[in-house]
Amino acid sequence: MSAELSPFAPFRLTICGIPELEEHGAAGVTHVLSILGPDWPDPPEFADFAPHQRLVLRFHDVIEPGPDQIAPTRADVERLLVFGREVSDTPDAHLLVHCHAGVSRSTAAAALILMQANPEWPASTALDAIAALRPRAWPNLRILEFGDALLGRNGEIVAAAGAIYRRVLARDPEFGEQMIDAGRGREVRAALGAADRK
Repeated sequence: MSAELSPFAPFRLTICGIPELEEHGAAGVTHVLSILGPDWPDPPEFADFAPHQRLVLRFHDVIEPGPDQIAPTRADVERLLVFGREVSDTPDAHLLVHCHAGVSRSTAAAALILMQANPEWPASTALDAIAALRPRAWPNLRILEFGDALLGRNGEIVAAAGAIYRRVLARDPEFGEQMIDAGRGREVRAALGAADRK
């Protein structure tokens, strides 16, 4: 289910997956950040949206590059942060961030945009806000690592992500095995590191 964050940021924020896009065509969205697989077709639902600004980034939901996998790059994260500044500078903006399922790439991107707009917030506050919107959020660690460096957070964002991963694993321990099988063991280890710091 999609969800929206409004009074907690200088703009309205919605995070969703592709299957939920049709729910937002009449929601007054002013900006869309679309994160799609390299070969995924452009969602036709945007034809029903009012005119809006849109940035499309294309990469796989992975945290390490591979022979058949295009990983997010620092340049991708730089572009989404520039787009986030445009959103913050737009009065009454409503940003919709989506990836395929609204779980990993989109939640990482939205968290970074929130932190950029609210530099006084601890990283944990922004990530908790994202997790409240999308309880299954499992933010892509590679995107967060680039964002941590670009926003000058000195590892704070990466450390805070561990607590989000840990909460998901507490509810669904088998999800950790799925992530390890998908080559995302670093995220599972981050969850265990968060547990060690408790």
